[in-house]
Amino acid sequence: MDESRSPSTTLQSKTHNRAQLALMHPVVFLGAWLILGTVFALQDWINVLRWGFHVNLLVELEAWDVEYLIWGILSWLMWRFAGTFIQNCRLGRVLVTVIPLSIALSVLKEMAYVLIFPNLPLNRPHMAYWARLQFHLYADVVNDMVIFWCSFFLFRGLGYYQRSLKSESIAAQLEVQLSNARLSALRMQLNPHFLFNAMNSISSLMRTDIDAADEMLEQLSSLLRISLERGSAQLIPLSDEIEFIEIYLSMQDRRYSERIKRRISVDPELHDALVPAMILQPVVENAYVHGLSKIEKNGDLLIEAHRQQSRIVFTVTNSGIGLTDSSEKPAGHGVGISNLSNRLRLHYGEEASFEMIQLDGNLVRVRIQFPLQLSDGRKAHLTRFGAE
Repeated sequence: MDESRSPSTTLQSKTHNRAQLALMHPVVFLGAWLILGTVFALQDWINVLRWGFHVNLLVELEAWDVEYLIWGILSWLMWRFAGTFIQNCRLGRVLVTVIPLSIALSVLKEMAYVLIFPNLPLNRPHMAYWARLQFHLYADVVNDMVIFWCSFFLFRGLGYYQRSLKSESIAAQLEVQLSNARLSALRMQLNPHFLFNAMNSISSLMRTDIDAADEMLEQLSSLLRISLERGSAQLIPLSDEIEFIEIYLSMQDRRYSERIKRRISVDPELHDALVPAMILQPVVENAYVHGLSKIEKNGDLLIEAHRQQSRIVFTVTNSGIGLTDSSEKPAGHGVGISNLSNRLRLHYGEEASFEMIQLDGNLVRVRIQFPLQLSDGRKAHLTRFGAE
C-alpha cells in the first residue's frame, strides 16, 4: 500500500485539478463570457425601454454577446500563452509589459468589433471605418480596460489559488511521510524488543526441556520470516495478525505448559479488516509477562475482536496479579505497550483509544478500538502476509 500520500489528499488534489481544467476549457470559458454578455444585453435593453426608446432585443443580444465573445477569446488566448507570466510577474513587469498589453488588446478588440458591426452606432449617420473606430475607442476604452484588468486579476488569483493548493498538498505529503518515518522507527524498535524476550524464553527452556526449546526456536523462525515478508507494510489483514498471534501463543504454550487456558474469538466478517501490524502481540506479551507468569495454575487468556458499528474493537483479558499502582498507565508496562499507544496515535489520531482496566483483584482487560477499514482484496494479496 503506497502511503507516501494519503487517499484524501490525493483525491482532493485530483478534484481541484479536474475543476480547473473544466473551467479553462474553451467551450466552458467562452460560454461563461456569452452568458455575461447576455446578462448585460438584457439589462441594457430594459433600461432603454424605461427611457422610452424601442430597440430590437436581438440587436442588443448580438452586439453585447459579440463584444464579450471577443473579450472571451482574447482572455483565453492570454491565459493560454501568457498565463504563467501573468501569475508570476512582479510590479515592474506589470508596468512595463502588462499595461501596454492592456491598451493593445483594448484597441484590437475595438477594431474587430467595428469591423463586425459596420452599422453601429445606430443613432449616427454612416461613418468610415476609422471614424467609427475612433468613436468606439472614445466611448468604450475605459470599459475595455476594466474588462482586461478583471481578467488579469482573475488569472492572477487563480495562480495564487493553485500555489496554495500545491503548498497544502506538499505539506500534507510531508506530514504523511513524517508519520510513516515515525511508524517505521517504532516498528524497528518493536522487533528487537520482541526478539529479545523470545530468546530469553528459549534460553530458560534450554535448561529444563531441550526439545521444547528447539520447537520454540523453530516457531520463532516462522515469526521472523512472517515479519520479513511483511516488509514495511504498516497495515495488514487481521487474519495475518491472528496467524502471527497463534504461532506466538504456541511458543508460550511450550513455556507455560498447561498452566494457561487461552481462547481466540474473532468475528468472521473482520478477517479482511486492515489493522496495524503487530497490534496484538505487545498486548498478549504484556499479559504473560505482568500477569499470567505470576500464577502457578488456572491462568486464563481471552483474545476477542468484534465490530462495533464503524469501528473494530479488540479486547485482551487475562488473569494474574492485577494492576499495581506503578503500572496503571500503559507506559508502565514497558516498551511494547508504550510503542503500541504511539503507533495507534500516529495511525488514527484521536479516533483510536487504548485502555487498561482491572476487572477484579486478579483479572485485567485491555481494550483497543479504532476505525474499521476493510481490505479491497487486491492489495491484501500483493504479499503473503500483508498489504504493501
